[in-house]
Amino acid sequence: MKKTTGFYPRVRVDTSGSGAVGQAGGVLLTQTVTATGMGRELSGALARWRKPLAVHDPAKVITDLAVMLALGWDCLADVAVLRAEPGVYGPVASDPTISRTIAALAADAPAA
Repeated sequence: MKKTTGFYPRVRVDTSGSGAVGQAGGVLLTQTVTATGMGRELSGALARWRKPLAVHDPAKVITDLAVMLALGWDCLADVAVLRAEPGVYGPVASDPTISRTIAALAADAPAA
């Protein structure tokens, strides 16, 4: 796996003509998250909902959902499209992990 500098891997340009990604808008969104520092800020704000041994940061889960919605998908299962491109979106949480994260945040909605 490639090293990441934040939520999303650094994208590199390959002119070989193979392995093209159809979600160019998603790359723009992930780079915006990185450039603005939104990922770090959201991670800090949601740190209290991260379980001690959790693999996925709640902020990354929420950001992945926002990217999915911005790209026009509207169902939780559509996050599989992001999961299928780990070179662009990094590790994406499973559907059950996403559901648990949303439930935990919803249970404490005023604070979240």
